[in-house]
Amino acid sequence: MKSSDIRQTFLDYFVRRGHTLVPSSSLVPLNDPTLLFTNAGMVQFKQVLLGQEQRPYSRACSSQKCLRVSGKHNDVESVGSSSRHHTFFEMLGNFSLGDYFKRGAMRYAWELLTEEFKLPVERLWVTVHNDDDEAARLWEEIGVERGRILRFGDKENFWSMGETGPCGPSSEIHYYQGSDSASQRPEGVNSDDDDYWELWNLVFVQFNRDEQGILTPLPRPSIDTGMGLERLTAVLQGVQSDYQTDLFAPLLHRLMELTGEGSEHYQQHFATYNAIADHSRAVAFLIADGIQQGNGGRNYVLRRLIRRASYFGQTIGLEHPFLSQLAQVVIDQMGDYYPELQRERQRIIDLTTAEEIRFQRTLTKGLRFLEASIASCQHDGILSGREAFKLYDTYGFPLDLTQKILSERGLQVNIQEYEEERVQQQQRSRSAAR
Repeated sequence: MKSSDIRQTFLDYFVRRGHTLVPSSSLVPLNDPTLLFTNAGMVQFKQVLLGQEQRPYSRACSSQKCLRVSGKHNDVESVGSSSRHHTFFEMLGNFSLGDYFKRGAMRYAWELLTEEFKLPVERLWVTVHNDDDEAARLWEEIGVERGRILRFGDKENFWSMGETGPCGPSSEIHYYQGSDSASQRPEGVNSDDDDYWELWNLVFVQFNRDEQGILTPLPRPSIDTGMGLERLTAVLQGVQSDYQTDLFAPLLHRLMELTGEGSEHYQQHFATYNAIADHSRAVAFLIADGIQQGNGGRNYVLRRLIRRASYFGQTIGLEHPFLSQLAQVVIDQMGDYYPELQRERQRIIDLTTAEEIRFQRTLTKGLRFLEASIASCQHDGILSGREAFKLYDTYGFPLDLTQKILSERGLQVNIQEYEEERVQQQQRSRSAAR
């Protein structure tokens, strides 16, 4: 089953059940200073959940563009080495805006997974919040075995999209990906065991959390669900990694063409290849949604992702700008469902190329400076924060890129010193502007 068919099957299922199909909102949240980027499908419904906005429907579904690169939801450091973490991903979701609640959300989810997608029941596990006896009881009534209903605390089963805003207890559906279903065990769920995948999160939106952390009941309890298309596609296509699905295969194939290497080289450097493929999708969608590279806020996130991908490319032999060629693959592959990619094709290519060229002009000098700095910090394993800041300020190295290069050698950055230098630079800049 192709990823495009999986997306369509999900949306069609909920449309047939009275849900209005709403287009994905921008990666840039509208009039919401609490979020840097849209990180979940419910972001565009935030004002509705707070009772401050009305919609002409009470049920909705979407495939939402999401980016998780900062704050509470930040997956950058896991990208590439992890088989199922991404900066950019698509969130499949169904939403009840004061309509059905727990029972309805559970029934729809179970029916879709087990009857439409035909996932084997014996590989599914369900989690609920420790205090949510109602959710545990409802899962049993739907037909889930009691032994497959597990309880966890706030970390796993209480969800919010940021430090403030709508939130509530959740119930997750997990899938066992292992080769031997007889070897499943409850302890594998929410553990480091890669055979257990969190597949779908059903959030029972009951509260609004304010700046003091106080929870206030919302006027109408609602439902917000989220299931990553990438993970669902991996499960349905029977592979062990999102990067083995048809969502990433064209990008990785193009990368191997550019390097002139084959699958053996990919296996030796899979984390690097995967990270480049991931970042190329994020970059294309960020530019399509109006972001341009810069030194602050959202603009800096774009610059940081381009420069990370460019450096990673250098490590596998790509000496010349290449990201625009991957952007073309993203546009051709996903432009039918996300037409903004097609509309902004030339802008995506131009901005990506310009930023990559700008970084490569200083990359070699920056690496030389870093090598010299590394030689001087071998005795304690800590790079001076001043030197790390110079790498950023003079050579354009994002801090996390410097940290990644150092971590490969067992070294780290003096973060406190880096932050002090950054603040001092800001103060000097403000003084000079007066």
